[in-house]
Amino acid sequence: MTATAEGRQRVVIIGAGYAGMYAARRLQAKLRRGEASVTVVDPRPYMTYQPLLPDAAAGSVEPRHVVAPLRQLLSRCRVLTATATAIDATRRTVRVTVGDGHVEELSYDVLVVAPGSVTRTLPVPGLREQGVGFTTVEEAIYLRNHVLAQLDLAASTLDPALRRRALTFVFVGAGYAGVEALGGLEEMARFAARRFYGSVDMSDMRWVLVEAMDRIMPEVGDSLAAYATRELRERGIEVRLGTTVSSMEDGSVVLDDGTHFDAATIVWTAGVSPHPLLASSDLPLDERGRAQCEATLQVEGFPRVFGAGDCAAVPDLTADEPGAVCPPTAQHAVRQAKVLADNVVAQLRGRPVRNFRHVYAGAVAALGLHDGVAEIYGVRVRGFPAWLLHRLYHLSTMPTVNRKARILADWSLAVPFPREIVALGELHEPREEFVDVAHR
Repeated sequence: MTATAEGRQRVVIIGAGYAGMYAARRLQAKLRRGEASVTVVDPRPYMTYQPLLPDAAAGSVEPRHVVAPLRQLLSRCRVLTATATAIDATRRTVRVTVGDGHVEELSYDVLVVAPGSVTRTLPVPGLREQGVGFTTVEEAIYLRNHVLAQLDLAASTLDPALRRRALTFVFVGAGYAGVEALGGLEEMARFAARRFYGSVDMSDMRWVLVEAMDRIMPEVGDSLAAYATRELRERGIEVRLGTTVSSMEDGSVVLDDGTHFDAATIVWTAGVSPHPLLASSDLPLDERGRAQCEATLQVEGFPRVFGAGDCAAVPDLTADEPGAVCPPTAQHAVRQAKVLADNVVAQLRGRPVRNFRHVYAGAVAALGLHDGVAEIYGVRVRGFPAWLLHRLYHLSTMPTVNRKARILADWSLAVPFPREIVALGELHEPREEFVDVAHR
């Protein structure tokens, strides 16, 4: 294998999500000094712990505490804040674009492809203009501010139509992301209305969850999904199963069953797709656009390229059915990262690599404060115990003791003190007022 002029082999990691970041951390711990250089490429200088985004949106956790700074975590790696735009595995190069638009080409000896996934969109009229996702901390905080701003608007306006529109909240997609986002924001809005908005009652609000399948949360068993559906409906949330959105132009939501209403908030959580970077590569892809990998996490036909996480189709050696691949979950990505890093080190040292094998442990999900569902090795838990398991699990898997302590402090302070309820809309357009004054 080739090496740099300094004698070090070059490892390039694309993506700093679960797979990329955890792989980089293990590599910097396993590699001897001077053995190899590790470059991590990601458009953001931090890793977002997505399972805690609902807590950040609901005000239970400080937003900064659900992100982990890459330069702090990866002190022995080179962190390149840039966007990878193309991979030429034959030439062993990666093209990246940095913030000012400058394009660079990185050469590598070993490549780790872990850019993750992007929100899957559909050709729904108005989606581009009206919808907002729920995959980044920026989106989570925007939604928190937006929901509270709608309560302010509803409490101030005398127009009944404008009030109904402001108090109608629609979530499209009932996987984990959609259900947890809805549960957290609805619970926050209920608390805010009860404590601070005397003219807004929970019965004035309309929360709608739209799902194309005939059940919510396919990640858990039927009984837990049915329990979650009952819980949401008992809270007054409309759960519309087997339903799709036909249009949302100008905030006018039209469902395929003919239902029509206006909504000022439309959250799109209808699944994810592999990162589009893979389409700009010469790597073999499966029918869903994921890198076709072997059980060793090496991309088929390219032994110096490894894949993990949402963008990789990795054989599931623990599954009964032939041809099964690992599900795109954070649980699998973190465990793949460990094996991937060990295999990269083994390859650099000329040793044999090993297969990835992981038995799915289960899943946990929160439905709002003090309520949730969990399925751990076939044992089903619901209600408060499941919610507690959700918090304990994610606290344990959050990287660094620093972040664990800050999140635990946030949760602990929420017991004796009420959460802060204030919308800071200026965060999204901080120069708007200044520009307005300057133009006078």
